[in-house]
Amino acid sequence: MENVLIAGANGGVGKRIVDLLEISEHYKPVAMIRRKDQKKQFESRNIATVVADLEKDISGITEGIDKVIFAAGSGGKKVVTVDQEGAKKLIDLAAKTQIKKFVMLSSMGADSPEDVDKLKEYLRAKHNADEYLKRSNLNFTIVRPGSLTDKPGTGKIILDSKLENSGEISRDDVAETLVKSLQDENAHNSIFEILEGDRLISDEIQKVSSI
Repeated sequence: MENVLIAGANGGVGKRIVDLLEISEHYKPVAMIRRKDQKKQFESRNIATVVADLEKDISGITEGIDKVIFAAGSGGKKVVTVDQEGAKKLIDLAAKTQIKKFVMLSSMGADSPEDVDKLKEYLRAKHNADEYLKRSNLNFTIVRPGSLTDKPGTGKIILDSKLENSGEISRDDVAETLVKSLQDENAHNSIFEILEGDRLISDEIQKVSSI
């Protein structure tokens, strides 16, 4: 089984990723958390944890790790130091330790942040992190969802390199898309947008190489 480090494991999407990996036959989650008081909820389920702050030294946290999902975020408070520079720091470390795959949770609008009216600073930070990952030597997948909701997941989405419309998608379905992107045969060096839809996530992910 492959060890997957989840940056932002205590967040809304991160917790759902951990839940999915916990029952996976192929992966073991390693929850990256910022504070020691967040450990108990994971360790009570025998889930490994790594305490690290993306604004500080994170050397050593990818030891024994096979793949990474970056789902960390500052909630709009520290978009440069966390969403941008924190991501870059983990990308550098992943490249240095030859991580097999780096899956990035980004956002619709990150491809052209100057064209949006809202969240411009956040989207610019996500754009810069995405571009940094693209220039790395890592095998990557960048997933750009629309507005996140807490609705129950349906297991169905619509996916394309660039969707014509904006919209919503549940955190459940975003987490499932990120986890399915971990698979070796899925979405190599790909960037795509997702919204709630009527097509199975597994089917949509498998078509990524053709879009």
